Amino acid sequence: MSSSMLAQFNSLPAETVERELSHCCAAPAWVKRVAAERPYADEPTLLRAAERAMSDLPWSSVEAAVEAHPRIGQPPGGTARDALTSRREQAGTADDDRATRAALAKVNEEYEQRFGHRFLIYASGRTGAQMVDAARDRLGNDPETEQDEVRRELSKITLARLRTLLSG
Repeated sequence: MSSSMLAQFNSLPAETVERELSHCCAAPAWVKRVAAERPYADEPTLLRAAERAMSDLPWSSVEAAVEAHPRIGQPPGGTARDALTSRREQAGTADDDRATRAALAKVNEEYEQRFGHRFLIYASGRTGAQMVDAARDRLGNDPETEQDEVRRELSKITLARLRTLLSG
């Protein structure tokens, strides 16, 4: 990120920054905290602040952010911008065959029944089959371990989106 992009980010009105940050993560507490801690001296400082804000979120806020994401392998909804972002992130599922799409749907359902929330994974660069395997592996986690995993995956997604936002 250029210093001019960071300077622009630092100088935008709070409501504008919060709107932009909400496309990175749908947890209002995360959005408000990252916006409120401006100005940031450099990108690494901003990314560390974003990670700290994520790690401090209560589980209920993490769950709300997860619900803003489409199920893996299903067409995204939401705003045009959010849908485009999700399609780009899940591009690895675009050419999945019928069996892989069915396996994704099945493992999504099993996961939701087991943990009570959507399966979330940093999908960029992964195929549908890889995500099916990851979901099956994670079905063996206990709830606390899985909450930690979800938080890590949400953080990866959020930081990638934040980098994209800041790259212009």
